[in-house]
Amino acid sequence: MTTTESRPTGRKPAQIVDMSWDPITRIIGNLGIYTKIDFANQEVVECHSTSSLFRGYSVFMKGKDPRDAGFITSRICGICGDNHTTCSNYAQQMAYGVKPPKLAEHITNLGEAAEYIFDHTIFQDNLVFVDFCEAMVKATNPGVLARAERTDAPRGDVHGYRTIAEIMKAFNPFEGEVYKEALKVSRITREMFCLMEGRHVHPSTLYPGGVGTMPQPSTFTDYLSRLMRVIDFVKKAVAMNDDVFDFFYEALPGYEEVGKRRILLGCWGAFQNPDVVDYRYATMNEWGRAMYVTPGIVVDGKLVTNNLIDINLGLRIMLGSSFYEDWVNEDPFVTHDPLGNPVDMRHPWNQTTVPVPQKRDFDGNYSWVMSPRWYHPDTGDHLALDTGGGPLARLWSTALSGLVDTPYVKATGGGIRITLPKGEKLPETTLEWRPPKWSNTLERDRARPYFIAYAAAMALQFLEEAMGMLKSGDTKVFENFEVPDESIGCGFHEAVRGVLSHHLVIRDHKIANYHPYPPTPWNASPRDIYGTPGPYEDAVQGQPIFEENGPDDFKGVDIMRTVRSFDPCLPCGVHMYMGKGKTLTTVHSPTYGANHG
Repeated sequence: MTTTESRPTGRKPAQIVDMSWDPITRIIGNLGIYTKIDFANQEVVECHSTSSLFRGYSVFMKGKDPRDAGFITSRICGICGDNHTTCSNYAQQMAYGVKPPKLAEHITNLGEAAEYIFDHTIFQDNLVFVDFCEAMVKATNPGVLARAERTDAPRGDVHGYRTIAEIMKAFNPFEGEVYKEALKVSRITREMFCLMEGRHVHPSTLYPGGVGTMPQPSTFTDYLSRLMRVIDFVKKAVAMNDDVFDFFYEALPGYEEVGKRRILLGCWGAFQNPDVVDYRYATMNEWGRAMYVTPGIVVDGKLVTNNLIDINLGLRIMLGSSFYEDWVNEDPFVTHDPLGNPVDMRHPWNQTTVPVPQKRDFDGNYSWVMSPRWYHPDTGDHLALDTGGGPLARLWSTALSGLVDTPYVKATGGGIRITLPKGEKLPETTLEWRPPKWSNTLERDRARPYFIAYAAAMALQFLEEAMGMLKSGDTKVFENFEVPDESIGCGFHEAVRGVLSHHLVIRDHKIANYHPYPPTPWNASPRDIYGTPGPYEDAVQGQPIFEENGPDDFKGVDIMRTVRSFDPCLPCGVHMYMGKGKTLTTVHSPTYGANHG
């Protein structure tokens, strides 16, 4: 469709084409991105994010033994199932009134640290960077590649590549050095994970009350030896990413607008502090602030709160454009939290999931994803928070809170310093991440290798403390508990790609209500009842297009970079529809350029 509209001075008559990528396949549902692109003015003028798959965990969890919740919910996702198990155990421990032994917390933290390193590495280097590799840039922005061949890499002394183009070439799928090395690193880090949690990605040794991992000296030394094998790779990854993303800002003036949205970031915290956490709701603010990744909500670059009780009470599940019946006329499960604060009917504790299958209608309902929002008590706004792909929100919240102060990681209030020890070739290295000017595609991607370094550094501390306990003879890893007749609990954690919460209601020793909210519903949510678009929609809509190809051979690389920057699980096959029934099928996956009819 081509239309001509009156535009501000300097704009050309609009040439608008419908373009859709559906499905961008991933683990949790089928993601579709539907856009209208104005090729005359090189911008996306409209975007809708849809999911065509209903999962229904909140429906069939009812009536189950609550002790099974961790094992069941790990199957929500084949990528970060361990994050679900961990979060479920946190919620159960609150409901049961049990605190695991300290060593069990260290083991859980070590497993989660390995998962962050594993998942972020394979996603960044084997999926995200396909969109920035030599082959892709050559196909979409040959002028940029020519410039990259002439541009020296400022951090070549760290990563060993002379030019930006050499870095891009190193990320070419199946052929590039870094691409192949990242696959080896993923094997090593998965082994680290299995030492602590038994099985990847559905843990066999994590339970409410503790862990089943046998705490032997070799458990921790085997983990440490593997960590030290990847420590130099982590240092090089940060340097390579910084060089490439700095280059993109320089080579394509205005690229900061790609995927840019208002700074509305949420982080629910990760890595419990065993000396502080007791899982009681009454003390959740204290042990939440003691986490080694600080929870927080960042609005317009400022920290609104890092109080987990406030964060919990502000949760709202909106409908608007979702395929569900509203539940506001049902009886609430929880009217007040354990401190006597009123709990809203749209809070996950009170949600009832009633699916209503229907035809997709972009003027009405068009997605199986609901619209989680956070109610800002000072402004009355329902904020469409995003996770920044996970790392951006975690680093920003932790930096502004200034609470984390360990031998390897220190939050300064204005940034985060991460110290990694001497590796096989590179010396001890101190990295510093500072909040950027924008919440955009490049900064979401840039934060990822920094958080890999953060997780690796924290793992060193957890190892030291765990091995110290072992030497002192403290080997207890499980605490007995009773399942109460009635109780409620909530767990807050960070899945690899961002905020994760589990809300549990127990009646008659069984699950009466259970609602897990992983990061993708936050990021991929459709327009809510107020018409507020979800983060994918908001980030893509209005962004400029820098790809040099026209409508006939358009690959949509700038849009794909934006969607992928949020880390929507594993986006593999992309089917693209271009106006008037012309269909082009393209694969943006580890196999760049392979076409499937």
